[in-house]
Amino acid sequence: MELQDILAAIGVVFNGIPMMIFAMSYGFMAAPTAIGYAIGAGGMLMTGAVTPISIQAGTIALVGTMGKQIRERLSIALFAGLIMAVVGALGLIHVIMDFAGRNVVLGMQAGVGIILARVGIDMIKTDRFVGLISLISALAVYLPTQDLVYTIVVSVIVSSSAFLWKNKKPMDINSETYKFKVYKPVLSYNVVRGALALACLTIGSNIAFGNITAGMGGNTANINHLTLYSGLANVSALFGGAPVESIISATGAAPNPMMSGVLMMLLLGGIMIAGLLPKIARYVPMQSVAGFLVIIGAFATLPGNAFNAFADAARPEMLGAGVALLVTALTDPFIGLVAGVAIRLLTPVLGL
Repeated sequence: MELQDILAAIGVVFNGIPMMIFAMSYGFMAAPTAIGYAIGAGGMLMTGAVTPISIQAGTIALVGTMGKQIRERLSIALFAGLIMAVVGALGLIHVIMDFAGRNVVLGMQAGVGIILARVGIDMIKTDRFVGLISLISALAVYLPTQDLVYTIVVSVIVSSSAFLWKNKKPMDINSETYKFKVYKPVLSYNVVRGALALACLTIGSNIAFGNITAGMGGNTANINHLTLYSGLANVSALFGGAPVESIISATGAAPNPMMSGVLMMLLLGGIMIAGLLPKIARYVPMQSVAGFLVIIGAFATLPGNAFNAFADAARPEMLGAGVALLVTALTDPFIGLVAGVAIRLLTPVLGL
């Protein structure tokens, strides 16, 4: 392992820490999430993959808002993970993608960008002082650099510092217990809808993020392998852990991308199992990630996916992508994807 492998891993760890703090704001616990990172590291080693998994803002925002309380959120993550593990094991990821249509899936992902931006704006409303500082500092970094890692690190540090300056002391939060507890899954309308929505989001992100990360080093991603071990990693939800999914990871550009990705996940898992995150979270208010959510939603997710969804698209695909974008933004990725596919298939039949 070379120095560049270690530096790339550490860089992604800096991105993962505030994302776990964001997940904790919805009731997920850090220590059990280490199980997901361990499964991800094992999956990479067993398959030779170069595509790591970690906590993704879109996933947390979706699960956190669709689940009304923590057991529903954990159940959504668990059931979606099981669905994706089966899809990956059977090699169905591209079959589903081909049936839905690339343009419709991209439209759905663009709609998720609106959801992310909306969650960030709602956070800002709960504490305008911290939230606006987070947004301003995020814009100040992202616009000239286009670098999401620098954006989240700087905006979180600046807004958290402003929070501490204003309040003169860290927050009082409930420290999580490190005795692993089994959370019995629940089944409800919210859980079924949320699991299907998360599965649809995961299909698109695995293909997009998996290929981007692997392509950084000239490698090819096996999306079925990625889907399998990222799905299995969500078994951590049984113990209170946050869902971990495919991400765009700088470890893909490292000299040894597989080992760099494995190191990143082991470092993050180690930080979580050591109980450091709840201590850090006392100094980092939830609104400190608001700026990053707006940036990743409105600047990084929405425009690129929307452009690719409509570029060179035939009329059925264009209409399907537009409906998927709009309905996803108004409801969730599952309903958005179903609506988009329906419009794409019906457009020629109706002569539109």
